[in-house]
Amino acid sequence: MSVVIEKPYTFVPPRRGDLWPTLIQRFRLFDIYLRRKEGVVSFECRHADRLRDSLRAGHGILLAPNHCRYADPLVLGWLARTVRTHVFAMASWHLFNKSWFDRFSIPRMGGFSIFREGLDRQSLETAIEILDTAARPLIVFPEGTTNRCNDRLQPLLDGVMFLARSAARRRSKRGAGKVVIHPVGIKYLFRGEILSWGEKAIAPLEDHLSWRQWPDLPLLARVERVVQGLFSLKEVEYFGGTGSGSLPHRRDALIERLLRPAEEEAFGQTSSEPVLLRVRACRAKIVQKLLAADSSEAVKEHLRRQAIDVELAQKLDAYPSDYLAAGKVTETRLLETIERMHEDLFGRGCNPSPLHAVIDVDEGIEVDDQRVPRDSEDPLLALLRQRLLRLLESLAAEARPLPQLAVSSIASSRLSSAIVAN
Repeated sequence: MSVVIEKPYTFVPPRRGDLWPTLIQRFRLFDIYLRRKEGVVSFECRHADRLRDSLRAGHGILLAPNHCRYADPLVLGWLARTVRTHVFAMASWHLFNKSWFDRFSIPRMGGFSIFREGLDRQSLETAIEILDTAARPLIVFPEGTTNRCNDRLQPLLDGVMFLARSAARRRSKRGAGKVVIHPVGIKYLFRGEILSWGEKAIAPLEDHLSWRQWPDLPLLARVERVVQGLFSLKEVEYFGGTGSGSLPHRRDALIERLLRPAEEEAFGQTSSEPVLLRVRACRAKIVQKLLAADSSEAVKEHLRRQAIDVELAQKLDAYPSDYLAAGKVTETRLLETIERMHEDLFGRGCNPSPLHAVIDVDEGIEVDDQRVPRDSEDPLLALLRQRLLRLLESLAAEARPLPQLAVSSIASSRLSSAIVAN
């Protein structure tokens, strides 16, 4: 589902009572959903005592996890169960528009909306109030969006620090105590038989390309072939032919082809910021124009096409060039790559069951109430990034390496994951 919603934003507040989250926990409802829809069948919480200590101290608590899967918010429900608390969570508004069930269930689990394409004062005030009163821990994903690359971290949003510092100032004035940020590392480990799962998962992708299947080829080689085929199709669509050079170079050229027209139209120039930040800026302008009362249908159709291009640029950027490079290939990295191709091509994942979720809670970072000079990097944000990277590096080492039977003779070359979707 596209994150661009063509209707005016309406803030969706969280349900404050304990009845619904208690019932959901007691009857293990999200456990059932995670098992059936996301393939996550088991979990372990590490260093949960760190969060428990902050709860006992009465701190305003902000949980800041990495965000690689749609399952992440529900997986954190296991952490909440472990420490016997309920949580609030900030969630993108488009999630509330997926279905009536999502709009009904998310607020009852403590979720409330945030409009990522504009200033959402109600959402920000709700988040600050939650931290100020220490009503429950607040979950905010500082990356802002999923990336399907469990071992990588996207650029962090500085808005997270605005929330934390604003709440810290309010608590300080009242003498109410601290606000702390707990970085949380989430890692998914595949517990199945990767060769068997991969054989079944790669076949529909090959069928999509109208290719015959090559079961005698190692799994990694088949993935490489699909990468080349899908990317080349997108090059033909946008350039009229395939490019030359390495896949990373060709991917970057296609990203520029997708983003430059939208940036020049919206801002009069292109940006040198990371791709994800450029995408967010373009999307905000596109949504603003789509919702403008004076936009004609022809203008709206042009903007919809721009939104598709911008979204494709984000998808391309979400696949690091060296994610499946020689010596770095793990079962989970290969699984994530195949799964993301399914999601981008068919609009849904391929349920890589069984997954085991590891939730590792870091020590709390005390938030000061000092204002950071404009155009200066917030030291708290830098520290949060450092802590999350350290967690992910440690957790990445727990993934099983890809079996030799899945590795081809050409796997020593760098395999770019510049995968594209229809």
